[in-house]
Amino acid sequence: MLKKQLTFYTPEEYLALEEKADHKSEFFNGEIFAMAGGSYNHNVIAGNINAALNQFAESKPCVAFTSDMRVLVKANGLYTYPDATLVCGQVEFAEGRNDTITNPLIIVEVLSKSTRDYDRGFKFESYRLIETLQDYLLIDQERVHVEYFHKLEDGRWVLIETNLPEAELTLQTINFPLPISRIYHKVDWFRV
Repeated sequence: MLKKQLTFYTPEEYLALEEKADHKSEFFNGEIFAMAGGSYNHNVIAGNINAALNQFAESKPCVAFTSDMRVLVKANGLYTYPDATLVCGQVEFAEGRNDTITNPLIIVEVLSKSTRDYDRGFKFESYRLIETLQDYLLIDQERVHVEYFHKLEDGRWVLIETNLPEAELTLQTINFPLPISRIYHKVDWFRV
């Protein structure tokens, strides 16, 4: 039996392919992984989060990015596209790039059945290698459920979790109240 030979790419080859691609892909350890398109609810939630982060950033030295901005985890070489990202202070880009940031303060991922284990597992392990990262939000698109991880001064991460639509989370790093109802505004539960 013949074994299928894997093709491995350098980061430079991945970035060159990504510039020409009609879809987004993640990159890790020489392999390229195509990303699935988002559902209606995924896009509504991501839009709501981006609107909230943009509102916060309007009066601060911060910039909110949508899922079109790639993040590089320099410590392990993961290139990925979070659903929302906030950078405060000077935006730092990967060397020679203007489409890949390296210093997110907050990262948000909207969970789907196919990504939830990855977003909670390897991806979060990788994100924790980013020194500037202080907050990580995981938002379920199939039910009201938000997991908010906040990094303490001693480097430990704590979890605040809610499934109450009337609850409010405060993004502690930026002292920004975020009502759960705002996250799920206009989500269509019949599309789950």
